[in-house]
This record gives sequence, C-alpha cells and structure tokens, in this order.
Amino acid sequence: MKTRYRATLGVVTATAVVALAATAANAAVPTDTSELREAVTAGAIMEHLEELQAIADANNDTRASGTPGYDLSVDYLEELLVAAGYEVTRQDFLFNSFRELTDPVFERVSPDPLVYVPGEDFFTAEYSGSGDVTAPLQAVDLVLPPGPEASTSTSGCEPEDFVDFVAGNIALVQRGTCDFSVKAENAFDAGAVGVIIFNEGQEGRTETLNPTLGDQFSDPIPVVGTSFAIGDELAALLEQGTVTIHLMTDTLIELDVPTTNLIAETPTGRDDRVVMAGAHLDSVPDGPGIEDNGTGSAALLETALQIAELGIEPRNTIRFAWWGAEEAGLVGSQYYVDSLSKRELKNIELYLNFDMIGSPNYARFVYDGSGDAFGIKGPTGSGNIEGTFEEYFASQGLASEPTAFDGRSDYDAFISAGIPAGGLFTGAEDAKTEEQVALYGGLATFEGEPVSYDPCYHQACDSMDPIADGADADLYVALNEAYGGALEWEGVITNINTLALEEMADAAAHAILTFAMSTSSVSGTAKASPVAMEKVGDRLGAHFMR
Repeated sequence: MKTRYRATLGVVTATAVVALAATAANAAVPTDTSELREAVTAGAIMEHLEELQAIADANNDTRASGTPGYDLSVDYLEELLVAAGYEVTRQDFLFNSFRELTDPVFERVSPDPLVYVPGEDFFTAEYSGSGDVTAPLQAVDLVLPPGPEASTSTSGCEPEDFVDFVAGNIALVQRGTCDFSVKAENAFDAGAVGVIIFNEGQEGRTETLNPTLGDQFSDPIPVVGTSFAIGDELAALLEQGTVTIHLMTDTLIELDVPTTNLIAETPTGRDDRVVMAGAHLDSVPDGPGIEDNGTGSAALLETALQIAELGIEPRNTIRFAWWGAEEAGLVGSQYYVDSLSKRELKNIELYLNFDMIGSPNYARFVYDGSGDAFGIKGPTGSGNIEGTFEEYFASQGLASEPTAFDGRSDYDAFISAGIPAGGLFTGAEDAKTEEQVALYGGLATFEGEPVSYDPCYHQACDSMDPIADGADADLYVALNEAYGGALEWEGVITNINTLALEEMADAAAHAILTFAMSTSSVSGTAKASPVAMEKVGDRLGAHFMR
C-alpha cells in the first residue's frame, strides 16, 4: 500500500477547493493556490541551483547526460523526493553523446580574409560531424531581406532546394521552418562538404545561432551556426563573385551511452487523470546549465517538496519528470512516451513543460497551445492550459505573450501522442525587443548591439558566476542594474534573474495545483465520476484495477 505524506502545516484537500463547473474557455476549476505559491520561493530554488552548480564544479563543469555530473544531479533530486514521500523511479535508456575535442575554425579565405571567433561569431552545431574543409560557398534558397515573420524562410528544408547545388561546395542555409538537422542532411545528400546555418533575420532572430542537430544525426561533415549579420554579409559577397570558406570541427559522438529519466509521483490521486509536469535536467556539454535547465528542474523540485510539506493530497495524481538527454534532441521524453501503453497514455490528462524559466533578460512566454498566435495548435485542451497561465498572469497584473508550440522542448513527444500540453519559457538566444523591455524591463541593446534573453545560452557561462566563466562583465553588470539587483545571489551576479524565477515558479505551482485539483477534463469534454468526487485522494486508476 502507498503511504500518504502529512506535514505539520496541515492537510489541504479538495474540500478546500471551490468546485465550479469548467467553461469552454478554461477547463481548470478555480483553486486557491496561494499557500503553495507562497511556499515555493526563488530563494529555495536558488539553493537547489547552488547544489547543481557544485555538482558541475566537481565534474568537469558540466551536467550533460552520460556524465557523472548528470548522474549526481539525479541522485540529488532523488534523495530529496524519496525523503518527501514520493514514489520515485528511474527509467534507464541509451543515447548517443556528443563532445567537441578541439576549438572549431570558421574563416573567410577570400575575398578579404577574415577569421571568425568561436563562441561569439559562430558555434559548432551539437552533433556536427568532424571535418576540415576549404571550399567555395553556395547559397541555398535564402530569403533576403528576411520575411516579416519568423520561419518565412524554408532554406534547405526540401531536397529540391539543392537541385543546382555543386557537389564539393559548402552550403549557406538560413534558419526557418524545419529542423536544423533536415537542412544539414539535405545539404550532405546534395554533396555539400560543410554547412553554415545563419539566423533568419527578423527582430529577435539575429543573434549568433547555436543549433543542435540531435543525437540521430550522423553525416560526417562540419556544421556551424552563425548570426544573421554574418550570413547576410556572406550572401551579399556571393552576389559579387566566389567566396571561399574554411571550416574545421573536431567532434566525438559516442554511441549507446546510458542515462536516465527521473519520475516522481504523489502517493495519492486518481491514476486515470494524471497531471504531468516535466523539465529536462541535463545541461549541454559546454557548461553547467544552471539556467538551461537548472531553473525548470529546481522549480519543479521545490514545488514537489512544498506539496509534500503542506500535506496536499491532490484529487488527480501529480507526476513530476526530470528528463535526460534533452540536449541530445529530446531523447529522454520521447523514450518515456514511447514506453507507455495505450492505457497509460490515455491516463495522462495533460503535460506541463518548464524549460528555462529564469533567463537573465527575461520575458514571460506562454506556449501557444491554441495556435491563435503562431498557427501551430496543440491537441484539444492545450488552449485551455494556455488560458490558465494567461489568466494567472493577468490576475497578478503581469504581462505575458505567446511563444510558438514548435517542438523545441520536451512537450513535443506528448503533443505528438495527442496529449494536451503547455508550459512556460523566459527566452533563449533570440534578441529582446524594445517593446518587450517596456513590458518586462531589461535591455534590448547594449553598446549598440542587441541583447538576447539569455546571453549565456548553451555556453560555459550559464552558471552561478557567468562573469567568471567568460560572460561580458559590463553587459551583466548592466543587466543586473536594469533589474534592480535581481541577478545577484549572495553578492555574485548569476545567470539567473530571481524576479523571473519567482514569477514563473509561482505560475507553474499555480497551474500544477489547479489541474491536480480539477474535477473536469482539460479538454472540457468530460467530468470526473461521482465515485472520484467521494474518494478524493484515493487512487482509482489503472494501477489498482487488478
């Protein structure tokens, strides 16, 4: 039998919840989440992030899946969750890991020789092959000037884009529409010996691109990402004549590396109406991943611990998940969803995703589950999840805006399986706009250059001390000042904005508890059974149907 946890602060059950019928606009039953939100604090989350940083410090400055740093991160969470009374399991799986062995090279040989700076002007794409090539550059179906909206460009997305491509050239392709791996694979199939992917060029999509190709990419060619400005300049030079490029990457891809997902669920609640909340726990190989995605992982951990501490017995099971190998191409979450039976999939009411919720130059993004903003709609019910977050922020007097449901994080496997999903995000490599500064504070430019939501995205400086780890000191001082000291923790400027962390963690806790206590389907098409209403807190689902 399962033991229910109880705490000195008393038991919060569904009897404390105002039971109102769900509306078509929002299937979440109104729930008083104030006690949980007050208990989940940015300070406590930052303490978890300090632990993750210490783990990285002791393990080659990384917590990437397949490394001791990741394994110890799992151990840290597991110990706390078991002590809190959760049912905790590990799900082991294999993936292909990626490392850079030496610094990459990207230089313009002619005309006007120019050496580009790694980590500033370009990045090696994760899962790029190795190679050292000098060859003519060839543009592939570029949209210049860029279209008015993101993903106007389809550069490299179709084999037909390469119909006139000269084998032995290096392909210049533009971000937009399809996965980076598709562009690189099409280029390789057309005979390209290297690929340069540059940012698309709209406001917010100009910064140096740091792409990942995913752990299934295996073409043996160098692939790098660069900024819109550099790509645009190269395209202009091609209009005038031949451009010769030198690319070199030296990488190692190891096959079938073991790693794990960590799953923890409440010992009470309906098993046939599971509310899942997930975050990826792994970092990129190049850094400790304190913002990406220490923030989402630590916020979910603290939410889980406070649910236990407050003695909350959810009406619906809450299942927390910390995914491995997300940075390898969403491997852990996809493995988990693929492992579920039809009944287990049906029992998942919804999935909430929290990937980067403390960006230093943040915005409040809510995934566009309705598709109204970006035209990419999630499964039925996803719009109601979006509405729950939007209504919460509005109730707090906080602005928010939609972000595309474009499959860039772990929700992708769930929506592909037809499970309603949603979540929060505070921004990555794209540049912040002046309009967003008016809404959220921060900086759109610094010393004449655009500033991204997270200037240390996928870098070694995504840490508790980014300046010491290579970030622009003047920029981080300016960001900290713009936010009234919100980047400081124990006297050190970090890569975490504690204002963002507090606001987004509260929103996450609110949504998790709201859906955990709901008697209605998130899709608005079904209600809980009368039996469930009578037996709040008892498991009624498939686990006990024997």
